[in-house]
Amino acid sequence: MAHYVDGFVLPVPVGKLDAYRSMAEQAGKIWLEHGALQFCECVADDVKPGEVTSFPQSVQLKEDETVVFSWILYESREHRDDVNAKVMADPRMKDMMDPANFPFDGKRMFWGGFKTLLELSRT
Repeated sequence: MAHYVDGFVLPVPVGKLDAYRSMAEQAGKIWLEHGALQFCECVADDVKPGEVTSFPQSVQLKEDETVVFSWILYESREHRDDVNAKVMADPRMKDMMDPANFPFDGKRMFWGGFKTLLELSRT
């Protein structure tokens, strides 16, 4: 079954990783409550600058930062749009959506929606 994925890449100061994780955990619970199939946050472990581009270069990574790569899985784009509308209307998201409260530089974050091209799984 093909799914739809929202993907995110952002720089997070290493000293604010705990705050980011706390925010992401709260947000993830809200997304799942409103119907998302999966919510995943990943912190860079093996990402080096490339010759032309890379994860660090894509977010203009600073010395005291790390890259976070995240995704949310949905049944379809329509399902994503429905879930996101509910999430954005949820009053628990209000403070988290204020850029002044971000534990990262939101101007260097990028994201997008993707139709799956291929899905393989052991399950």
